[in-house]
Amino acid sequence: MPGFPPPIAERWTLATWQLPPYNRTTFHSLREVVPTARVSRGAAAPRPLPSGPEYDPQRCVPRTGGNDSTVAQILAETYTDGFLVLCDGKVVAEEYPACMAPDRTHMLMSVSKSLVGCVAAVLLDRGVLDLHARLTAHVPELVGSGYDGATVRNVLDMRSGIAFSEDYLDGDAEVRVLEQVIGWAPRVRADLPTSMYEYLCTLSGTGRHGGPFSYRSCETDVLGWVCERASGVRMPELLSNVLWSRLAPEYDADAAVDSAGAVMHDGGLAVTLRDLGRFGQLLLDDGRVGDQQVVPAWWLADSYTGDHDSRAAFAASENDQRMPGGMYRNQFWVPFPDRDLLLCLGIHGQLVYVDPTRRVVAAKLSSWPYPQDAGMLDATLAAIATIAADITTVT
Repeated sequence: MPGFPPPIAERWTLATWQLPPYNRTTFHSLREVVPTARVSRGAAAPRPLPSGPEYDPQRCVPRTGGNDSTVAQILAETYTDGFLVLCDGKVVAEEYPACMAPDRTHMLMSVSKSLVGCVAAVLLDRGVLDLHARLTAHVPELVGSGYDGATVRNVLDMRSGIAFSEDYLDGDAEVRVLEQVIGWAPRVRADLPTSMYEYLCTLSGTGRHGGPFSYRSCETDVLGWVCERASGVRMPELLSNVLWSRLAPEYDADAAVDSAGAVMHDGGLAVTLRDLGRFGQLLLDDGRVGDQQVVPAWWLADSYTGDHDSRAAFAASENDQRMPGGMYRNQFWVPFPDRDLLLCLGIHGQLVYVDPTRRVVAAKLSSWPYPQDAGMLDATLAAIATIAADITTVT
């Protein structure tokens, strides 16, 4: 937004901040848009990210339908705010094509889910949480709600029986109503609760717990609430203590909060590009940073393998047919049945890509005009795969 202050016609509002062209600025200015809490980086020196082999931004990327592009074209066409590729922890690519500065935090949207999942993993490893425990054991407020009877495992894999629409283009969908509750959108319904946790208790059930996969952001919000109750620590501090500060990041993270101070666990975190790359490197290194085990290795191994019925539950989804043969496990996307690849995905083009075979991590921060765009995601994945193949051949 040019000018100090910008002209009225060019200013974002609560109704427009997630829409183009405003999101090209607001997504990396979260502290100026909604209330946020600080997630401390701690006092450790940042984990070094040394330079690695160079990549060719003019490299041709084969695309579906024969419309090949270069990496540079794909980054431009997919509204890239920040793009980072690491090979064995070394920087191969670092780009900021728009107006985002390297020290600015950028919204992760649903990539936030994977960080909250890792918080749960640490608590599970410490015996603070039990995978098979009912959610109501930690949050009795959920008794009588649609979540009554659901377990920690059910919400980790988004297999509860809750009724919750994730249709981002439907203003009446629960995912958009939730934004009114937390203050991310104007309140057009006077009957809504005043905080996220109150709203979660009003959700009803539509099927059995442990049934088919259905992508629902509310699952992560409940998971975050359970983590807070089980640990006795509020999420900004809990996330810092068990995960963020142990990554040795360079900057504090931001966590969007509602009027009651509850973190938007499903999409409210914001971090810098390089620190997001450090998170991806943690996942690549089986949960370790140096000689310190941060996230349990068994958690990541389980994320790649899943349960005996994880892929069947994914295939049985009524509203998400992406990634045939893949699965959703532990708040991660696992797209292939025959190849290890872990994805953390967020609307408007947020992504972490972890390829343990090639030892490559990629992170992309974006401001797509629409929440979902299969073409932009496919192009991004093709560009990363091309870079990964090139640099691992060189090394």
